[in-house]
Amino acid sequence: MSRPIPNSRRTWIVTWAVLCAAGIAATYGLNASSEPPPEKPVSARCAALIDDIEGQLAKNEREGHNDAVVTFSRIRNADEDDCSDALHEHFAGDK
Repeated sequence: MSRPIPNSRRTWIVTWAVLCAAGIAATYGLNASSEPPPEKPVSARCAALIDDIEGQLAKNEREGHNDAVVTFSRIRNADEDDCSDALHEHFAGDK
C-alpha cells in the first residue's frame, strides 16, 4: 500500500497549481488588452513598390482578371533595402 502524501506537500502542489493558473490568466488578460505594435516605417522605395503592386491589382480587377497572378521582376542593387518584409506585412491579410 502506498504511503499517503502529507498535507504540507498537498498544500504546496495546490498552491503551485493555483499560481500557474493565475499566471496564465494574467498573461492572457495582458495580451488581450495590449495595443497592437506600431507599424514599422516603410522606406520610400518600398512604399512606391507597394503602390505599383496595388495599382496593378486594381487594374486587373477593373479588367475582370480577379484570378490572375501578378508578378514583378526588379533588379536590386546591393546597397538597396530588401522590401520583402514590407511586402509580406502589407499583403499578408489578403490570403
